[in-house]
Amino acid sequence: MSKKKNTHSTGTPATTLLDRESVPYTVHSYVHDPSVENYGMEAAEAIGVPASRVFKTLLVSTGEPGPAALVVGIVPVDRSLDLKAMAVALGLKKVEMADPAVAERRTGYVVGGISPLAQRNRSRTLLDASALAHETVYVSGGHRGLDLELAPADLQRLTEAEIAAISH
Repeated sequence: MSKKKNTHSTGTPATTLLDRESVPYTVHSYVHDPSVENYGMEAAEAIGVPASRVFKTLLVSTGEPGPAALVVGIVPVDRSLDLKAMAVALGLKKVEMADPAVAERRTGYVVGGISPLAQRNRSRTLLDASALAHETVYVSGGHRGLDLELAPADLQRLTEAEIAAISH
């Protein structure tokens, strides 16, 4: 993977962060079909990679007050976020999926294009342990139709993610 295969910045907060931190990444753009509801599977098919390498960014609510109320979970698009495993990893009894409007306000991105990178407000983040099995993984670049390929170690470092088995 080259330093950056794209020569024209996409201008998202995520790509700006990667450029600023000199992280090697590759941009994968595709035309998003507005009728598609499974954004992650659409991305995997459009860029021609196994769905196990494409990761979605989900937010859960812990029920706690303040900034700690939302936590990011990053899991493969061909799997589901295991809410019970997420709660256990956080030392809580339970968590629930965050309201999509709240997730959009918190991250600064739209649902289907929420990047784990350079969110408007940083949240505690958990990255599914399966990411470490891959040389590179794909995450949203900040809008539908844009994925970024990078090393899972870089993703973990930039998001300050904890590693946990949070998918099923």
